[in-house]
Amino acid sequence: MASPIAGIQQFPVKKPSFFQRVKRNLDLHKHSYILMAPYFILFFLFTILPVLISIGISFTYFNMLEFPRWVGWDNYARLFLEDDVFLISLKNTILFAAITGPVSYVACFVFAWLINEFPPKIRAFMTLIFFAPSISGNIYFIWLIIFSGDTYGYANGFLMKIGLVYEPIQWLQDPKYVLAIVMLVQLWLSLGTSFLAFIAGLQTIDRTLYEAAAIDGIRNRWQELWYITLPSMKPQLLFGAVIQITTSFAVADVSMALAGFPSVQYAAHTIVTHLIDYGTIRFEMGYASSIATILFIIMMTTNLVTQKLLRKVGE
Repeated sequence: MASPIAGIQQFPVKKPSFFQRVKRNLDLHKHSYILMAPYFILFFLFTILPVLISIGISFTYFNMLEFPRWVGWDNYARLFLEDDVFLISLKNTILFAAITGPVSYVACFVFAWLINEFPPKIRAFMTLIFFAPSISGNIYFIWLIIFSGDTYGYANGFLMKIGLVYEPIQWLQDPKYVLAIVMLVQLWLSLGTSFLAFIAGLQTIDRTLYEAAAIDGIRNRWQELWYITLPSMKPQLLFGAVIQITTSFAVADVSMALAGFPSVQYAAHTIVTHLIDYGTIRFEMGYASSIATILFIIMMTTNLVTQKLLRKVGE
């Protein structure tokens, strides 16, 4: 039997435009937008606007004394064609982020997952132990003692005692070791905000989901992790990824505290230390803004890729 509407010509429904959707949302949720307006205003003034101004300044020559002078793409051409130190810092930063970012992210989740199984009092104590390094003050002196270049350094003393070396190694003055040591210290410090976010996310998972999953055929902890735990924690996973990306690409304090500024042969030089050099020492603000813009593009690209990967969790 033919459909009664088979002979009726159907026209495609016109989708509302972007501005129409915005207007409709404003009409439906105007009270919510009014309540959020103070935050949006402050966020625009102190986050979005400075970023836009920095991008604009990156196309100028600006030394803080004279009015900015337009130079176009000269700063970017200088970065990639003339500034060998920037290329070294770019390589170091990418290598640093590629290693410490994923390792610290996975470590934060694994430790949070394991600690979450303890009773409340033990869980609170273990959380404090793991989180303490990230909130301590100037703790780099501990690692300066460990990797001291004389026989009193713990690393040298241990290696000389067991006979692996016969004279002290200049750990923080040798380009072969500096970046690896900075990565090690950064990993030690990485159990911070992301770790707490994962602990909080694990605490909010509805326990009845695991009971229902057991009835549906999930039989081991790994299946529970992939199909229940991780999908239930997607907001915390995304937040932790953003924090870890920012931390791994914006490393500077650890490098300067351990390897000096600048480090020997720029072995631990990063994009942020290069930015500090031109922004706060040389006051070449246009050039420093171009460095910041490149870092911003790298971080945003990495963040978008990470978001796409996290959407596949639990599929």
